[in-house]
This record gives sequence, structure tokens and C-alpha cells, in this order.
Amino acid sequence: MNVGVAHSEVNPNTRVMNSRGIWLAYIILVGLLHVVLLSIPFFSIPVVWTLTNVIHNLAMYIFLHTVKGTPFETPDQGKARLLTHWEQMDYGLQFTSSRKFLSISPIVLYLLASFYTKYDAAHFLINTASLLSVLLPKLPQFHGVRLFGINKY
Repeated sequence: MNVGVAHSEVNPNTRVMNSRGIWLAYIILVGLLHVVLLSIPFFSIPVVWTLTNVIHNLAMYIFLHTVKGTPFETPDQGKARLLTHWEQMDYGLQFTSSRKFLSISPIVLYLLASFYTKYDAAHFLINTASLLSVLLPKLPQFHGVRLFGINKY
């Protein structure tokens, strides 16, 4: 029994991306990151777009695909302890609206970064590697898979 908690979910991580206004806040934070990077005087526009893409994808990878468990005390007998946030979202259902949003947003950012860097080879390779590193773990085939035993425990 959860006494004094405001939610009725067993694991609040499952529904956090369906909360009101979270997608707008996400987009605003990415835009704010881009504006902050633009305000640094010695960064060119292509460098800023590449940094925005890489920092966004790195943060997304760490928070969605590396960190396991839940910050809440949950009565689920420790089931969420071995799952990443991505695996906990929407109770593991694939292709929900929040999962689609989090899969499409790095692709859109990648396309913007590629366009504004004028498809420069160095920036293109960095942006592509960054996109693949965050997009591949989102595929349903990798649900619960730990490559080479990394992040197994």
C-alpha cells in the first residue's frame, strides 16, 4: 500500500512520457540547448548543430537506455530494477505514441543537423554515428538485450 503518494501507477516510469505537456517541454529544452550553444561566440553554425545533435543523443542514450530501475519505491517486487527506462515505458508495449515521439525526435534533429552542416563529411559521420547509437537500442528486437554483457546487472 502506497500511503501519501499522488499517483495510482505501480511504476510511475511507465506513464511519465504521456504526462500533460512533457513533449512540449522536451522540444523547448532541446531548443534551449541549441540557443545556449549558439550563444558561444567561437562555435560556427555547423559545429553548433552537430553539438546539439550529439549532446541530445548522448543524454537520451544515458537516460533512456543506460540507467536502470526507478527512482520511486514501487510495489512490483523488483521487476523494474533490471529494466531501463525505455523498457519500462508504456509497460513494454511497442509503437505507442510516446515511443514513436522519442524515436522520431532524434531523426528530425539529425535531418536538421545534416541540412545546416551542408552534409559536410566529418559532421555527417559524427551525426550518423550519434543517431545510430541512440536509434538502434529503441528497436523492438533489442528489448531486454544486453550486448556483450554491458549493463547486464
